[in-house]
Amino acid sequence: MNCTLPVWDLSEIYKDIKDPKIKTDLKKIKKSSDNFLNKWKGKIKDLNSSDFLLCIETYQEICENIHRVGTHSNLIFATNMENPEVSRYNSSVSDEFTEIFSSLIFFTLELSKVDDKTINAWMSDNKSNKWKPYLTVLRKRNPYLLDPLVEEILIEKSATGRSAWVRLFDETSASLRFPFKEKELSEAEILNLLSDSDPNNRKIAGKSLSNILDKNKRIFSMILNVISRDRYIEDNKRGFKNIVSSRNLDNDVEDEVVDALVNTVDKAMPKLTHRYYKWKAKEFGKSKLDWWDRNAPLPHTSETSIEWDKAKNIVLDSFASFHPEMSDIAGLFFKNGWIDARVRQGKASGAFAHPSVPSLHPYILVNYQGKIRDVMTLAHELGHGVHQILAAKNGLLMAETPLTLAETASVFGEMLVFRKLLDESPTEQKKQLLAGKIEDMLNTVVRQIGFHQFEVKFHEARIKSELTPDEISDIWMETQSHAVGPSINLNNDYRVLWGYIPHFVHTPFYVYAYAFGDSLVNALWQSYQVSNKQDFSKKYIEMLTAGGTKSHNELLKPFKLSAYESSFWDQGVSMITGLMDELEQLNL
Repeated sequence: MNCTLPVWDLSEIYKDIKDPKIKTDLKKIKKSSDNFLNKWKGKIKDLNSSDFLLCIETYQEICENIHRVGTHSNLIFATNMENPEVSRYNSSVSDEFTEIFSSLIFFTLELSKVDDKTINAWMSDNKSNKWKPYLTVLRKRNPYLLDPLVEEILIEKSATGRSAWVRLFDETSASLRFPFKEKELSEAEILNLLSDSDPNNRKIAGKSLSNILDKNKRIFSMILNVISRDRYIEDNKRGFKNIVSSRNLDNDVEDEVVDALVNTVDKAMPKLTHRYYKWKAKEFGKSKLDWWDRNAPLPHTSETSIEWDKAKNIVLDSFASFHPEMSDIAGLFFKNGWIDARVRQGKASGAFAHPSVPSLHPYILVNYQGKIRDVMTLAHELGHGVHQILAAKNGLLMAETPLTLAETASVFGEMLVFRKLLDESPTEQKKQLLAGKIEDMLNTVVRQIGFHQFEVKFHEARIKSELTPDEISDIWMETQSHAVGPSINLNNDYRVLWGYIPHFVHTPFYVYAYAFGDSLVNALWQSYQVSNKQDFSKKYIEMLTAGGTKSHNELLKPFKLSAYESSFWDQGVSMITGLMDELEQLNL
């Protein structure tokens, strides 16, 4: 199957990393940014509405051109992490961007400081008024901004600071090889074997993953320690009181809303993961499951490999049943070769949807190996892709949604596919499907909150001093034991598994956004079941199209939902327990 899977062609951006157009474009961008600096620096507060409009649209155009080049360098690197030339190209583009963004930082700093009278005058113009959501979010950062020179220095040093440590993590992870029988596997391949039907394969894979991570734990612990300290220093200077507050501000969500989510899931863990893994252990005739069996297929079930074309049809048909526009947009990714699905060495593990820029289109990376989970992952990333294309109409600066809302379309897409597969499956397959969906939801909600709790405890401890790999592992075991419950045996082999989680390095405190998105979708899904389907799907498309122009509260209002209410999060939990009830009924 692997050889027939699509690989994206990035030549529509540049022919290759040696394309002379790259240097030409970078020179043009540099010239544009210099002209912008010379024309507008120090003058933002005195602009009239027409000058403001010209200024911000010019800024957006420069950013668009920058991110277009960045799309190419990031995506080339994601599929060639072991190639030193590609790595150097990605790094050099990053250095260029750092310099350009440093020169442009004055714009957002000056813009955020403009007084209300001037803002109101700008907004009285219909053409300028569309920028109100962008200004609203931007001005929320006002209390935490530093001196302009300091902000410039922070941007300029990022390439040799945090970004360099992220790159070290990525390249180290991509270069790791995990022994499996007589083979050497990539991280994506060894992780895939943790859901293999053969228990011996799962055990060998789990121990191999643990062994290689253990050998590299010093470098991974150093990376985490540096990332954490770097974040603390900056957040402290900016005046953030809570270690998660700066991420919450980026996500445009209040601390108390995130606290409500975390507390609701934490309290529900006994009736979620603890209950489910106790049931699953019984299915295997055991009192406890080893951690490498956590995602194992149920015994006495077989999973037929799903060919790529069939996976494509499943996803597109599921999307079409909800709203034809979703299916039409998702179909473009297959038709135009915007998906890289083939597993190969040097390619990033996992999956993502890269939003690219509005003048181009998103790209999707998956590591497709024919399992039902892979079909779900494909649906997840295509949900992102649909969302990104719909939101692109807002322009680069207002297309991107906060992380808390970015997972909405992806998780909803998964749910559509799951329900289609469940409805069309014979009874004997429903059990495996339900179990798989419950596990995915537990991984998305409970496991991610467990990850969040690990991050909180680690970052709090790091304020006092650097942590050794063993001290990090102690926090990991404490938080994960609580998250999965007593029916999963987390032995010493599990102590180093914090080392492979990329979000801890790439985007600290990202992980709760998965739980936020899943719980939000659960609430939306329940609303969908009792609503006029056509009316709901129309509102849903409008929600995705809004991109970053509305807050979570504004987006949920048409559905009569609110993340400020505890009942909202309880709905997310009750949907998972409802699926567990449905699963247990099949046993009767």
